[in-house]
Amino acid sequence: MIVQQESFRLSEYSSLYDLIVPNTNLLRRINDLIDFNFIYEELQSKYSQTQGRKAESPIRLFKYLLLKVIIAPSTLTKFRRQRLKDTNLLDMLINRTVSIAVEQGIIKSRSIIVDATHSLSKSNPILAIDVLRERSKQLRKSVYAYQEDWTCKMPVKNQGNDLEKELAYCKELGTLLDGTPTLSEVPAIKEKLNLLKESVDDIEHAAQDVVSKDKDAKIGHKSQDSPFFGYKTHLAMTEERIITGAVVTSGEKGDGPILPELITQSEQHGIDVDTVIGDAAYSGKKNLELAQEKDIKIVARLNPAISQGFRKEENEFDYNKDADMFVCPAGHLAIRKAKQGKKNVAKNQVITYYFDVEKCKSCPLKEGVL
Repeated sequence: MIVQQESFRLSEYSSLYDLIVPNTNLLRRINDLIDFNFIYEELQSKYSQTQGRKAESPIRLFKYLLLKVIIAPSTLTKFRRQRLKDTNLLDMLINRTVSIAVEQGIIKSRSIIVDATHSLSKSNPILAIDVLRERSKQLRKSVYAYQEDWTCKMPVKNQGNDLEKELAYCKELGTLLDGTPTLSEVPAIKEKLNLLKESVDDIEHAAQDVVSKDKDAKIGHKSQDSPFFGYKTHLAMTEERIITGAVVTSGEKGDGPILPELITQSEQHGIDVDTVIGDAAYSGKKNLELAQEKDIKIVARLNPAISQGFRKEENEFDYNKDADMFVCPAGHLAIRKAKQGKKNVAKNQVITYYFDVEKCKSCPLKEGVL
């Protein structure tokens, strides 16, 4: 619902505006010369006059767009790169916000609520087939640098734009080199081969034709069947909805391991934390030990690593509560889980989580895990 913007007095000292801002100021000249009510008149038909909540003033929003055009992009870029260089802006803003809230008596609770949100990477989207071609190209160059006569032994390259055929070619190339240990174990070749395999796996599981050049983004999971390529923002806030801590990670990172940092940030920003409220991702063994050490109560469903007697915790397998699966240290999600043993017997059934063996074979972290 749209209403006419009303003029109002911001302060009893508003008259200082006329003394401080010179008549030659560009924004003042625009404000003095233009009656922006025409925006309201032009856009009335675009809004409901009777239904919905009160809309933001179209005049104010138009002025925001005008400011965006007036201010040169290079000015903002230079400010960000030169003035905000080496400054943790997010931490600075959170610290100031919490300080003001504490001073004003807004924050009265000693509990923090923790959770994570997903955000997609939007940087430099490129075709998945181009990623595969670049990876296979770098791999071939490494092979030829070590063994020149292999130019005639390589599989026939895919010349079309069929992604499935490119995936098949990359798999064939990988299989050929896997069968030749004298080449696949050469460090320079092994690195390129693993990169190719990782790209093949990511593209197959992401089920999309476009990926990103963003090297910091990784594939995470909103659910077992819903992967995303991007980041996670891990947040802590008080019961009054004031954010007290924030940590940004790549998408595959688990929520649980970030809890100690969120507690530390909240305490540094002036919150005396005595209770943490979250989901099962935050109630792993290490977090329970930390909570006991700091005399903090964790209110959350028990993590499967505890309730199911998880035995790989020394390798830091994290629980992804969105997919209800464990994630290995390399960021790969378990492909399935199954109960072991018989029902109604003396011993409880054990849930076993299974990972893709082919991924494990090419994983740089496989030593000590398999």
